[in-house]
Amino acid sequence: MCNLYSHTSNAQAIIDLVRATRNLAGNLPPQPGIFPDYSAPIVRTGEDGTRELAMARWGMPSPQFVLKGRTTDSGVTNIRNVASPHWRRWLGQAHRCLVPFTSFSEYDTIDGKKVPVWFALSEERPLAFFAGLRTTWTSVRKKAEGEVTADLYGFLTCEPSEPVASIHPKAMPVVLTEPAEFEAWMLAPWDQAKALQRPLPDGALEIVGRGERKDEPLARPV
Repeated sequence: MCNLYSHTSNAQAIIDLVRATRNLAGNLPPQPGIFPDYSAPIVRTGEDGTRELAMARWGMPSPQFVLKGRTTDSGVTNIRNVASPHWRRWLGQAHRCLVPFTSFSEYDTIDGKKVPVWFALSEERPLAFFAGLRTTWTSVRKKAEGEVTADLYGFLTCEPSEPVASIHPKAMPVVLTEPAEFEAWMLAPWDQAKALQRPLPDGALEIVGRGERKDEPLARPV
């Protein structure tokens, strides 16, 4: 499961690429290490139909069977089985989102220790997007925080392609790289949009780092 990714682009680059017209996220600082329940940018459809850049917490509401005996819900970061009734409620256009990233990690075992291996489209770490789902939900995510109503998101996973498969053979995030894919994910009926839950071709990603819990390239990409 991808539970660590990086976004070091900027708000204008996201807005330009996905044709958003409202920025609710402000000036985005680089986030070289985004972990579960962190607040990070997403592109969503607002209540008035406007495409907007906003902030949300990483981790969708957990299914009831996961919460049995628990008093907090830190959320589900990765979503695979979209046929589940739990996820079907959020498959419509209003709940789909694009999650900007510049690299993501999966854990490998090196010298007996779990260490991140970072993947990106190239060493330059160009901006791309995960195919995400979002909602607004009231729950207790942390005991010390108490009950909160928060904007939440997670992203879809699929069978991995190389080089991810050699590190993590179970799954990889669903990555969208082309404007036509962005538009289809945000606007197409589900029977069409669901075709995007597929791996990138082998070799489309590169390993760009190992061992660090943050991915901080020397030059900030746009």
